Amino acid sequence: MKDIEYWEKNFESCKYSDQLIERLLFLNTQVKQPIDIREVQKGIYYARKYHGAQMRQSGDPYYSHPIAVTIMVAEFVAKEVPKLFTFRMLQAALLHDTIEDTELTEEIISNIFDEEVARHVAGLTRIKPWGKISSEKSLMLLIKQKRYDTALIKLFDRIHNLQTLEAKSPEKAHKIIKETLKSFLVLSEILEIPSVSELIYAECYKNNLKFNINSTFNKIINFDSFPFSQNKLLP
Repeated sequence: MKDIEYWEKNFESCKYSDQLIERLLFLNTQVKQPIDIREVQKGIYYARKYHGAQMRQSGDPYYSHPIAVTIMVAEFVAKEVPKLFTFRMLQAALLHDTIEDTELTEEIISNIFDEEVARHVAGLTRIKPWGKISSEKSLMLLIKQKRYDTALIKLFDRIHNLQTLEAKSPEKAHKIIKETLKSFLVLSEILEIPSVSELIYAECYKNNLKFNINSTFNKIINFDSFPFSQNKLLP
């Protein structure tokens, strides 16, 4: 971990990171408490370092995905939940797949960043001490623990996966759409964030048509599996 002290010297921008930084510079002019861009660059550096040469099925470098998710998280919280517009929230979004898909661990993340970022990322991974769980179960666990800020990152992770679903097989796409409607759409409804609910539904509907899935597409909301709370995400 010698590069903990030298990451800034070794940092290299790319077209994906440039998009994120450009957006954050604008968002910083729109909020009362701007975030530290340098801290976000630190998250970019380690996301790129550990995802390395990994590629998405779309052919894009894997690190383009967490960067895209971070842009969506930043834009949403800056406008809707300013208290969550923090560099730690964005660092967690950048690192959200690292424990599951790379050699990075919760302990290393805590050492490089801090315990809050490490806790977010550990909450977002599907690999638990008792084994690997589904995205749906991972989401439900966050809600039961009332970790709504971490769950918000998971929502935008799913939205970006929906936006890039064309690389999946029809069978896999159908499974993802069903899971999204059953759990992720429900969560956005419970957290009372209609803009996210509509985006999730629209992406599911668009992909349903794109893959020509022969099933009735209805917006069925089942709240039974999710505990309601008076502590909503939005003020």
